[in-house]
Amino acid sequence: MRKLKSLSVTLGVAISLLLTGCGNEDSKPNNENSSENTASIGEQVEYKIIGIEPGAGLTELSRNTLEEYENLKGWELIESSTAGMLVSLKQAIDNKEPIIITGWTPHWKFTAHDLKFLEDPKGTLGGVENINTLVRKGLENDLPEAYTVLDRFYWEPEDMEAVMYDAQNVSFEEAAMKWIEENRDRVNEWTEGINKVDGKEIEIVSTPWDTERASSSVIEAVLEELGYVVKVTPVDPAIMFQAIATGKADATVAPWLPSTHQSFYEKLKEDIVDLGENLKGTKNGFVVPEYMNIDSIEDLQPKE
Repeated sequence: MRKLKSLSVTLGVAISLLLTGCGNEDSKPNNENSSENTASIGEQVEYKIIGIEPGAGLTELSRNTLEEYENLKGWELIESSTAGMLVSLKQAIDNKEPIIITGWTPHWKFTAHDLKFLEDPKGTLGGVENINTLVRKGLENDLPEAYTVLDRFYWEPEDMEAVMYDAQNVSFEEAAMKWIEENRDRVNEWTEGINKVDGKEIEIVSTPWDTERASSSVIEAVLEELGYVVKVTPVDPAIMFQAIATGKADATVAPWLPSTHQSFYEKLKEDIVDLGENLKGTKNGFVVPEYMNIDSIEDLQPKE
């Protein structure tokens, strides 16, 4: 990958070569890994990390990260929205400017751009996670066909990213149906032996992010093929967990565990039914473009 280099360094190298010749070992450009160059990253991004929605689990983890790392004193988390973060990211990449965002995978931005996670030695942003399926108590008796599909539902990160990427040009509903048609054998495993129903209603709660819009759209389409009338409601994570725990909603395929949504899960786990992972291998973290010469959160410098 190309690395970002300043014009002054380029000119300095050219002048040095003219004056001293190529063989002079003392005339070298500044080391891109030098602490001076790394320290300037904070100034370049104004000691700001571009975040997403205030209610997101990643936002809570990011706030905690700023508190746990001594070298992040004075840094600020800019709470925005997922859409706002993505706009800022694209603008920075188009202009080859430095930027640090809160990011996660699976997500189509890793398909669209060359990005990397900063190493998180303290693990404050969570390690590799899973996405789980949770349902309300009593769903197995009330809607056994839907319960079975939800219990069997499992796919891979690349499946989710495929739906998300296609949904940049068509609706999530269309992207989900395309994935289903291309992966009919997988879907048949989820629905094997299940009888169709006649208009039974089921409500799925989710979070308003593209990862969960992808999974919820796929589940919605599969259940509709079985005859269900499906309502998908996007809400904040706290409300999502409360809705399942109180029986106001039937199911969700959106919780990231064990870190991102841990606080909500721990409070209400006795009142919900956890059907286990529907996807393994998710990750949260601070994300930068590949052209930025930094690899770890610990390389950032405090604001003076």
